[in-house]
Amino acid sequence: MTQPLQAEEPLGPAGRSLVNLPVTPAIAGLRVRHFEPTSDYAAVADLWTAVNVHDAFDYFPTAQELEHEWTHRSGMDLAEDVVVAKVDGAVVGYAGHQWRIRAQRVFHQLDAAVLPDFRHQGLGAALLGWAEARVARGLAEGKLGADLDMGHVFSAWTDPKIPGVGALADRAGYHIESYGMMMTRSLADPIPAPPLPEGLEVRPVRPEDHRQIWESDVEAFQDHRDPAVQTEQDFEGTFSGPGLDTTLWQVAWDGDEVAGSVMNTIYPAENERTGIQRGWLDNISVRRPWRKRGLATALIARSLLTLRDRGMAEAALGADTENLSGAVHLYESLGFRRVHVHAGYRKAIEVPRPPER
Repeated sequence: MTQPLQAEEPLGPAGRSLVNLPVTPAIAGLRVRHFEPTSDYAAVADLWTAVNVHDAFDYFPTAQELEHEWTHRSGMDLAEDVVVAKVDGAVVGYAGHQWRIRAQRVFHQLDAAVLPDFRHQGLGAALLGWAEARVARGLAEGKLGADLDMGHVFSAWTDPKIPGVGALADRAGYHIESYGMMMTRSLADPIPAPPLPEGLEVRPVRPEDHRQIWESDVEAFQDHRDPAVQTEQDFEGTFSGPGLDTTLWQVAWDGDEVAGSVMNTIYPAENERTGIQRGWLDNISVRRPWRKRGLATALIARSLLTLRDRGMAEAALGADTENLSGAVHLYESLGFRRVHVHAGYRKAIEVPRPPER
């Protein structure tokens, strides 16, 4: 077993020093340092692309998209919560952490990726160990939600079919809590055109309506598994994304009330990479008073027609396999099929408490 990396001379334009790993893999030339925003977004985006091409998962963020996502994440400090692993100057892995409140618990979301050529050498386990140690250190210092009187858990999402993932999770004490999936539908197939429920209408999205549309979506998602407490950063992130096009959205109104919405997005860079003209139904929500009336069906069908009219060949969405509202059955009835499954791994955290005086 090699010794942990020791802090050495500063690396990068902002002088980001090397960080310690719990155990250092025996990979020649390996160096791990904190994320540097002025230089690392493109490298991490390229890493995600290479990893997901290999693992057959269609998520290929651009540097601009990644920067927007990370700078609008509540509970993430880029100076402390992200590290990159480099060999001979090239990024070969990364790990990150974000915390937020979900369903009266503090979730510490851990993310990591390692290039295929550097897997099965202990780097993934070492990066996971670093992320867990970062959380433990923060909690011991009374940060990262340590003052909240609620349970804390580690959370991570990955494809359990990737070789070595299950064994790594078992060794680290994680268990599968839930499953999520990607579903797709060909837009060449017939698309139904059910009417909106009586009294409702779809209106164009206006800037002055952004807050009400967002708050209505947040309210509707409180009935889903582990709903997150949303922040002003989340609101700003929703309406400032580099690919935002609210003319794709379908928002149903009942007078002055938002009844439901589907927030659709097209990712041109991802479509160029996959060779598939695909549009995403990113958020699908209906508020309680308007459920069981066919509104979700009508809004989804309108979304499919809109994406087809914009030249898309396929529609996609993400769903909880055990969605409490029965949404998966609705999606399947509209022609969506399951194409990729991810597992949600969890592990409880023992939060250190200050000694009683």
